[in-house]
This record gives sequence, structure tokens and C-alpha cells, in this order.
Amino acid sequence: MEKGREITPFGWEVKRRLTELKLDQKGFCKIHNIPEARLSELITGKRPVRRYRSIVEKELGIGKYDEKQKRKVTV
Repeated sequence: MEKGREITPFGWEVKRRLTELKLDQKGFCKIHNIPEARLSELITGKRPVRRYRSIVEKELGIGKYDEKQKRKVTV
């Protein structure tokens, strides 16, 4: 069996904030009109999905991440 993709640091931050807000991924996607597959790809880093990343960052109040360096970028 194939193991799923690892979660990126940004993905962990998304999951942490969703937990704090008592939301699951499906509910968050429905509220903000984001396809569930796109949020999943954003969490695992499969695709950059920039269109939805900015929405997720804004709505969850999380900072921008540099995925190549795997660290949080301070602004």
C-alpha cells in the first residue's frame, strides 16, 4: 500500500487553526467555497493552489509560509 503524502508545516498550521475554530476541513471548504481536494492539496503540498492559499491564510489568520524552505516567513 502506498503511504499518503506528508503534511507540510503550512498544512499543520491550517489543521491547528481549524481545530481551534472547531471546524473540520469539509465544513471550512463549504463555508468559504473551496473545493475539498484543493484544500487537501494545499495541506500536503501536492500543488501550490495559490488562488485558494490566500483565502485560507486570510480566513484562518495564519502567516505566509515559504514552502521551499519549509519555514514561516515573518513580514
